[in-house]
Amino acid sequence: MDIKGKTAIVTGGASGLGQATVERYAADGANVAIFDLNEELGNALVEKLGSNVAFFKVNVADEESVQAGIDGVVAKFGALHIVNNFAGIAPACKTLSKKGPHPLDTYMSVVMVNQVGTFNVARLAAEKMAANEPVNDDGVRGVIINTASVAAYEGQIGQVAYSATKGAVVGMTLPMARELAPYGIRVNTIAPGLIWTPLFEKIDPEYIKSLEASVVFPHRLGKTSEIAALSAHIVANDYINGETIRMDAGVRMQPK
Repeated sequence: MDIKGKTAIVTGGASGLGQATVERYAADGANVAIFDLNEELGNALVEKLGSNVAFFKVNVADEESVQAGIDGVVAKFGALHIVNNFAGIAPACKTLSKKGPHPLDTYMSVVMVNQVGTFNVARLAAEKMAANEPVNDDGVRGVIINTASVAAYEGQIGQVAYSATKGAVVGMTLPMARELAPYGIRVNTIAPGLIWTPLFEKIDPEYIKSLEASVVFPHRLGKTSEIAALSAHIVANDYINGETIRMDAGVRMQPK
């Protein structure tokens, strides 16, 4: 699918991986809607990128919030063709520690944002995509790109909730692709490894060096622009469907 002139929603689009993808899509000629809770960052990005980008304050775990956001996108841009689900949280907490058992409310908050939020946006976006006319000879009407993590496969200590939700995102990829195929909607997932985001600015440089040393090749953290480039390629390549793509330079995470 040619991204130029199409409309995309990027959840968590005000920062990090989402921001890089918003910037890439806008540069490629798409209309882009940022779904995020951070109004300051979201509006600043709109001001930076121009009139083909819009911000919507959306809580991905809330049905009414997401529906209102999607309706707003279609009203503004006329259709919806692409969704990238980046919104997520990752509190560190063990199943059992000196503080006691993993708080259930913490676990459930991760499930609601990472797992339920991803599905919530995907299902409501798919309804709008299905109403599109096919955009090419393959009959494509839309593309959904979800975000997992290498933690879905090698979760570290303290990541039990995060890993569980990212494993769920991997698990929903193929059945969702199969279910949406009759509507001309492709579904894929990106599982990033160690990607440099603003979070790393607060981490000890020596620890960052140790992380870089664990990467097979190249020996560095990934760039948000590289995740954005993969998203753009998935949109463009109609034969990528039902797949989870690890983008991690070969890293396999250790227990801690």
